[in-house]
Amino acid sequence: MAKNFEVQGTIHSIDETRSYGANGFTKREFVIKLTGEGEKPEYPNYVALELLKDKCALMDNYRIGDEIKVTFNLSGRLWAKPGNPEKCFTSLQAWRIEGAGSGGADEFSQTMPNYDAPAYDDDVPF
Repeated sequence: MAKNFEVQGTIHSIDETRSYGANGFTKREFVIKLTGEGEKPEYPNYVALELLKDKCALMDNYRIGDEIKVTFNLSGRLWAKPGNPEKCFTSLQAWRIEGAGSGGADEFSQTMPNYDAPAYDDDVPF
């Protein structure tokens, strides 16, 4: 079972959504420069994460340079080609992205457009 983790960072790059195979499996990769607690600007850490299937659209609301908080699963698998040494592949599969200053917005709120609430007169008749 994969374990959930959370990181904060500035978006460094965003790849396009790509389709793989005949069944239309989709994947979108992005890279963030970590900025959360314990990070030292003089030694930057860049981390590549991926979005799968319907989660690919979560990056549509963000641009390079935006500060975000990402919740992801850490998972991995072994693979061996006959006659070659075994390899381990690690995946950071993001499933929630929110603006770092949003104060806990969920993924649904990230798809809603921003709008200004109408101004109301304080002198209402009821």
